[in-house]
Amino acid sequence: MQLIDVIGFIAAVLTTASFVPQAWHTFRTRDVSGISLGMYSAFTAGVACWLVYGLLLGAWPVVIANLVTLSLAATILVMKLRFGQ
Repeated sequence: MQLIDVIGFIAAVLTTASFVPQAWHTFRTRDVSGISLGMYSAFTAGVACWLVYGLLLGAWPVVIANLVTLSLAATILVMKLRFGQ
């Protein structure tokens, strides 16, 4: 594995892991009152674009990180739409 891939995987793990506590809290409490619908909509769309970008480049650290993050973000977005006001 090349150094550039190692750096990419480290970045992917750190940025995706930093998202997990918020996702876990939201799943556990179903409290979405502090979540902005506009921000999460834009964020989820942006992560989807990063995923497509990674796929087109064949950049697996980008693909894996954004696949996981997209799954979490989309779930939270659905919860915001379902439970939030």
